[in-house]
Amino acid sequence: MSKRLQALISDEEMASIQRQAKSENLTVGEYVRRALREVESLRPTKSPAAKLASIREAALYSFPTAGVEEMNREIERGYQR
Repeated sequence: MSKRLQALISDEEMASIQRQAKSENLTVGEYVRRALREVESLRPTKSPAAKLASIREAALYSFPTAGVEEMNREIERGYQR
């Protein structure tokens, strides 16, 4: 089911949106829907607390590691095999 969204914006903002939509061969409605989807996709999907919990849990483990140069050499050797 579709819902209507109404937002009040200044004349200058509307003119800018119309220009952008036209430059992308989109209707104003489609341009705004895409912009809203893009902003939504940039939002974090997990809370800061959940992210910190994941980092703390991962820090409990001890994995072998090396300096960046050594790791890059090992990766290159793997490609050459």
